[in-house]
Amino acid sequence: MPRRPALSLGRLAMDSVRWAFSYSAWAPCREDWLLAMRLIQPEEKERIEQFVFSRDAKAAMAGRLLIRKLIAEKLKIPWNEIWLQRTSKGKPVLANNLSSSSHSRFSFNVSHQGNYAVLAAEPDCQVGIDIMKTALPGSGSVPHFFHIMRRQFTEEEWRVITSMNNEWLQLDMFHRHWLEVEKTYNETIMLLDGEQEKEWTFEETRLDDCHHVAVALEKAGDFGSKHAVAPYTTVTPPAFTKLTFHDLVASAVPLAAEDPACWDNFCSRQESPARQSSNPR
Repeated sequence: MPRRPALSLGRLAMDSVRWAFSYSAWAPCREDWLLAMRLIQPEEKERIEQFVFSRDAKAAMAGRLLIRKLIAEKLKIPWNEIWLQRTSKGKPVLANNLSSSSHSRFSFNVSHQGNYAVLAAEPDCQVGIDIMKTALPGSGSVPHFFHIMRRQFTEEEWRVITSMNNEWLQLDMFHRHWLEVEKTYNETIMLLDGEQEKEWTFEETRLDDCHHVAVALEKAGDFGSKHAVAPYTTVTPPAFTKLTFHDLVASAVPLAAEDPACWDNFCSRQESPARQSSNPR
């Protein structure tokens, strides 16, 4: 692919960004889905067309729109000039050549699980994000599920998990611990991919009664003096803003002509496989 021209953007004026979009609650009409498919790159359109379930297609679409909205509105790159690529690990990255050194530390990450796609972005440090939904086991009892997962946590961690008053709260605590494990694993992979060892601090946020979000922030340079240094920061983390579809596309410029076949493909899919119960007891 030819090298993209450098974009002169001036000084980056950006705070921490935390966004969430409920793709589970999104029931796109024909106009909205066809518009969304025009707003992403051809290879991503093709990838989304391959999903078996419409829920997965909506989740993937939400992630791409969150990223493009971020770059268009915070870096001031016109939507239709944004070019995203994926690393060897599948992480989306901005391929545009940014000319200003003030953008060299800009970082973003997206994740989706349960009902939400979430995005975190920072102007001056590396960032990672994961989301976890508390849900009842697909089959079997909660004690049986915990027995299967016994080796995943220490005795002390299990003591904390099972000290909750009922099975739903125990599952909720289990998923909080599991989210920590997932985030630690993901950031270890980021460390191994990096040029030098990095330290991380974590934010934990609840989007609602069922969804936990963990954000990992690199501790480097000025960051260490501005944030708590404990593994989970004691500083109140930035609040997540819940966006609507119209928020997602407010600054959008189509990349392609409308393709009516995309709607037929979307309508032919089942929403999701048999769902797990996720209602608190």
